[in-house]
Amino acid sequence: MIILKKQKLHQVCLALSVATLLGVSVAAHAETEREKQTAACKGDAVKLCALYIPNEAKITACMEKKKEKLSPKCRAFFDKGSKQKKTPSKN
Repeated sequence: MIILKKQKLHQVCLALSVATLLGVSVAAHAETEREKQTAACKGDAVKLCALYIPNEAKITACMEKKKEKLSPKCRAFFDKGSKQKKTPSKN
């Protein structure tokens, strides 16, 4: 009986460890993607939307309005975001 409880506890600990590692790897990927966007768009933000720094929401709105003036690398991130928004939900 004690052996069964230890096995169950071991399984639960293993499952929690896996879940934690998956969560950390997803967060690391998101941060990496964000860092790439920041690197690609920092110059455009300063050049086109400096008035709104440091308000990230206003900078984003400004850059979306001036999308045609963005550098190709930065525009690619905004194109990627608009494609995701236009994808219909599967509800």
